[in-house]
Order: sequence, then structure tokens, then C-alpha cells
Amino acid sequence: MLGSTHGTLTSGLRARVVACGDGPRNAVHEAARPAASAGDLDVSGRPLYAPVPDLDRFFRPSSVAVVGASDAEGRPNTGITRQLVDWAARVGARLHPVHPTRTSVFGIDCFPSVRALPETVDLAVLLISDPLPVIEELAEVKAKFAVAFASGYAETGQEGAAAQARLAAAVERSGIRLLGPNTNLNAFEEFRDDLEGPAIALITQSGHQGRPVFTLQELGIRLSHWAPTGNEADLETADFISYFAERPEVGAIACYVEGLKDGRSFLLAADRAARRGVPVVAVKVGRTDTGARTAASHTGKLTGADTVVDAAMRQYGVIRVDGLDELQDTAALLARARRPVSDGVAVYSISGGTGAHFADLATAAGLRLPRLSDARQAELHQWIPSYLNVSNPIDNGGHPVGDWRGRRIIDSILADPDVGVLICPITGPFPPMSDRLAQDLVDAAEATDKLVCVVWGSPVGTEAAYRDTLLGSSRVATFRTFGNCVTAVRAHLSHHRFTAHYRSPFDEAPRTCSPSFRKAQALLRPGQLSEHAAKSLLRAYGIRVPREQLVTSAAAAVRAAALVGYPVVMKASAPQLAHKTELGLVKIGLTSASQVRDAYRELTDIARYEGVDLDGVLVCQMVERGVEMVVGVTQDELFGPTVTVGLGGVLVEVLHDTAVRVPPFGEDQARAMLTELRGHALLEGVRGGPPVDVDALVEVVLRVQRMALELGDQLSELDVNPLMVLPRGQGAVALDALAVCR
Repeated sequence: MLGSTHGTLTSGLRARVVACGDGPRNAVHEAARPAASAGDLDVSGRPLYAPVPDLDRFFRPSSVAVVGASDAEGRPNTGITRQLVDWAARVGARLHPVHPTRTSVFGIDCFPSVRALPETVDLAVLLISDPLPVIEELAEVKAKFAVAFASGYAETGQEGAAAQARLAAAVERSGIRLLGPNTNLNAFEEFRDDLEGPAIALITQSGHQGRPVFTLQELGIRLSHWAPTGNEADLETADFISYFAERPEVGAIACYVEGLKDGRSFLLAADRAARRGVPVVAVKVGRTDTGARTAASHTGKLTGADTVVDAAMRQYGVIRVDGLDELQDTAALLARARRPVSDGVAVYSISGGTGAHFADLATAAGLRLPRLSDARQAELHQWIPSYLNVSNPIDNGGHPVGDWRGRRIIDSILADPDVGVLICPITGPFPPMSDRLAQDLVDAAEATDKLVCVVWGSPVGTEAAYRDTLLGSSRVATFRTFGNCVTAVRAHLSHHRFTAHYRSPFDEAPRTCSPSFRKAQALLRPGQLSEHAAKSLLRAYGIRVPREQLVTSAAAAVRAAALVGYPVVMKASAPQLAHKTELGLVKIGLTSASQVRDAYRELTDIARYEGVDLDGVLVCQMVERGVEMVVGVTQDELFGPTVTVGLGGVLVEVLHDTAVRVPPFGEDQARAMLTELRGHALLEGVRGGPPVDVDALVEVVLRVQRMALELGDQLSELDVNPLMVLPRGQGAVALDALAVCR
């Protein structure tokens, strides 16, 4: 049986099935929807499009109030106030200190309260331990944004969570947008303004975890914004993703995420970024139980079942990486690299061992290393000795890089139409050859629209070829490790493949309920349904089940078997009855009336002994030839209903070969789920077996998804196992089903 996720769904995710049938009809949606359409709802009353918050006045305010400002020596607020004074000067904002006992701070007139401010402020920075009383004052003077640095909220436990809830409620009443609490000064850092090209916008829930990305500026990579979201009592990661996706200067969004405030909001924001073609790269902690517990204690939010988080991110094109080094390298490449002209990767090195090692890593990661044509190899052998391999990876033996031949080789590789990316791993400095090679790579990169990557393997990193030549180029992507280069290039190619064919799942989401919904409503009962009732629910949604009858006597069982057709399967049927096989409550392959009578008596005897209150015995058609699959629905605390498909039968809990998606999704995603399974080959036919009806399996997945969307959290859990997928053209049959309702 599929595992059930227990807990209360967040209010933003709770499905309102009473809204079924009340939403607007399907409409055609542009790649970037106007804000007026942001109110569209799906069948459960949830929004289909992310509003884009206007954060311009947060990052570039005209006027700023600093509440709790200080210039007293040794006070913590003094350093913060000084930094804010400098930041306000850089962005051209008027700064107003607020303190009840001071007349000036750093020579700037100070006001005793927010109400005494001489103008409406765009941003109020709250350097006080309890921001709650000030929120109402800020609402009175119509401030737009506030930042709360105070800690001691949801990250500290139940009492802190209650305090944060009160703060969030006050913010909602006020109409102010709040960053924090438990945030820091990262939004007010000094960004370099002498760098050009697309920028990285950074979002972090822990300020220190963004430092490696922020310092990319020292390597010549531009950063435009830093949003330290803290506990996200109001503004959250999703708000900043939506905003940054619309900014023309942003080439990539880098995120460090400890917990998601609302799964649906995150997916809507990721959808907006995907529509715009803006890559989102994220470290999401919580892959392990330990990481999840630590993250929860730090931010006080749900981390979500990691398999669901991982699947949801892939579904919307969010590139998940594990380390901060991967975050910085992948975001930097995606921000700056042009759209690839081909997904073919050529590996070029001065050492056969280096090339072979890198080629192994690249191939294992799924990168395509095309074999260069015979004509191309012949051309390369004009400059490279004939005994060296140039089919890909390309080994030049070393000496050609030291003279005019080096640039000719690079240009020839880049001229191959099947090569879109050239990667040159340089394992260590060996002047003057490495200097010449680095310069040739930079010059070639300036002359091509293809991606040129270099891995500088020296642990020193002070060499002129690295610091000046490679890092001085805006066209060469430079890495320090093989692994990070492979990760970033794979993400670059995958992102552009994804966005080239991206169709928003929300465009395909149903706005009105199907006729099946009304039928299903009549079948729902609190608790676990009997198999017969669960199958009736499937039947209401057009999912095929075996011919069967529910009987309450041995004589009725014999009559039912004659109508269903031998051989038959007989099963005990009762609410709250799972794992019937383990109790001996299933009999298969019955071929005669006497076997049916004996089976009925045996099943009822076992049920009495086990204390099972039967509602009858099912006499079912026996379906044998096919592949056993499982299709199910569970409720995730962050994302709501999720749909799972995988290899089924009695080994489902042993194999764990499943794929997950968060509704809504279309047919393409349903088919992609199947290709993710390790046992996917079984569907295509193995050991002489016929291929199965994949189209029918996909249709069942989509119908189960429709059920999950329409019933919402009324359907706590659904487990169709096994779903027997028959040979191609013969369909799929749900042999057993378990459903738990609220």
C-alpha cells in the first residue's frame, strides 16, 4: 500500500471542492500572462497563475525609515544603521532615522515615531525586538514595505510560531509587505556596478549560505539582487522568483531553500520562470531526515517529502543541485551562456588520460559525446599526430598547443555542426603551453556562438592564465572541478531542452469538474472504503475494473461465478481491510462451482476468526496476462495531492520503483513518469513477451489525476495495485484498489 502523509494541509493548499463547477472556462493563455488573469482558479478553487509582486520600491526605494536607528558606540544597531545610511545613498533614497529619545543619528534628523515621519516611506527597516506594535503605525502612514530582523519566532518552537502567526495576521491586515522576521542585511549589500551581461538574482533563507554566490562578483560575474527571506511570515521565496523572472537584467535565479512556505505558490512561481525561459537553480535542504529536522528548527517551515519536492522541481524545470559550489557554478553558466546550437559535447585535452576520465564522467551524467566525422578527424590529424585519438575525446598530445596549431585545432572542433559545447580540462599549469592554450580558448570563444568551458585544475588558483586570461573572459565558462563543470553543462543543455518544449501544466488544468465528480461524491465515506466501493470510485472516473459481483452466500457466489466467467478470483470485502493476501482472504484460479462454494466458506471462516466484519465476498474475473503496475494518490503537506506510478504487485514496497508528479500535469508528463522507472523495459516487452498498452496506462494515470484534482483532500489516499496493463491495444484493468476518504 502506498504510504499516506499525515498532517494538516496548509490553508493555501486545502482543496475547496465546493468550488467545483464554479470556475471560469478554459481560455488561451499567453507565455507571459497579464496580471488581470491572476485570479483564474482550478476545479478545487486554487489559483492557476502567480501574481507578480511589485518589489521595485523594496529594492530601489525613494525613502527609507530606520526604526530603532542608533549611532551610539558599541551598540549592535549602530553598525546596521551605518550600513543602511550608505546603502540609501547608493540607491538614491532619503533616509529617516526613528528613535524615541534621539534628535539625530549620524548627523541626520531623527524622528520620535513612525507617525512623525515627514513623508510616506517606501521601506521601513525595523531594528527592534518586537516589530508587531510598529506594523499598525506603518499601516497608518501607508508604508509599502517593512523588514523585520528580530528572531525568536517560528524557528524557536510552538511559542515562537504563535508569535509569528500574530505578526503575519497583523501584516495581512495592514496591507504592508514584510520581509522576515529572522532575516538580515543581505538585501542592502553593495553590489558591483561595473560588471556587464545577464545577472544572477539570489534568494536565500539563510544569509551566510548565499555568500559563495555573492562573491562571484569577484570573478567578474554580475549579481543584481539578494533577497534574504528568513522565516517568510509574508514575502516568500515564490514572490521573489516571480519578480526576478520578469526583470530584464536577470539571467538566472539562484536559491538556497530550507523550507517552502507553500508548495503551490512555489510551483506557480517556477511556472512563471519557465514560461519566461529564466533558469532557477536551487539548493533545497531536507534530502535526509537529519537535514529536514535541522531545516525545520531553523526556519519553522515544512520541508516536505523530499521525493515529492524533487519531482515537483523537475516538473517545472527547477534545477536542483546539492552544494553551494554547484549552485554558484551552475547559476553562473546558465546566466551567461547563450542558447546551445547543438547538445553535442566535445572533450579536448592535452592528455589521453584526462580526456578519457572526463569523457567517462560526462557520459555517465547523460551528456552526448558525438563521434566526429572521418573528414573532421582527418582535418585534425593535420596538426595532431596520427597515433592519437581525435574521434572525441580529442587528445592533442601536448605539443600542438604551444604554437599556431593550437588555435586551428580548437576552431576545427567548434566548426563541427554536431558540437555545441567544447570542454577543455586543464589539470594543472604548465607555462608557457597552458598560457597559450588558455588564450587560444578565450580568443576562439569570442569568435563563436558555441559554449566553451575550461576546467582549471590547479589548487593554487593564482596563475595569470587562470586569474587574468580565463576569468577575464565573459565568453569562457571556467570551473575548478570536473564534477561542477559536468553538472553545470548538463543543467544548461537540459534547461534549454525543457524550455523549448515547455507547456505550462496550469494551462491544461481543468477549470470545471467532470460529470464523474458528482458520481464520486455519492460514493465517498469517511475512512477506508471496501475494495468494492473503491473500485466503484474508479469506475465513476472511467477506469476499467474486472467483471465482479459482491455476494453474501455460497449459492450467490456460484451464480456470480457463472455470470463473471471461469476462472474466477474470490476476495473478502470490508471497509478498513487492507493486505487481504496476508490474512488468507484471497483465493485465485477457481474453476468450478464446488471450488467457489468451498472458497466462500473458507473466506468467511477466516474473516470471523480474524474479527473482520465482512460486507460480502467479491467474485471477480481473473485477469492474468500483463504487467502489474501501481497508480496512487497521496496528500503531501506542501503540495497537496500527488500522483504516483510504478511497478506494482506484492513487491511494490520492496522495489520502490516509482515516479511522482504534482497535479496538474499533461500527457507528456504522464509518459515521462514511465520513462523514469528503472523497470520501464518491462512495458516494452522482455524475454519474448509482448509490449503492453502504454496508452491505456497513461490514460489511467490522467484519470487518477483528475480524481485527485476534483476530490482534493476528501481523498486522503488512493492505491490502485495491481493495475494489470494488458498487451498493446487491450487496455488496463484495476484488479484491486484501496481508498481512504475524509
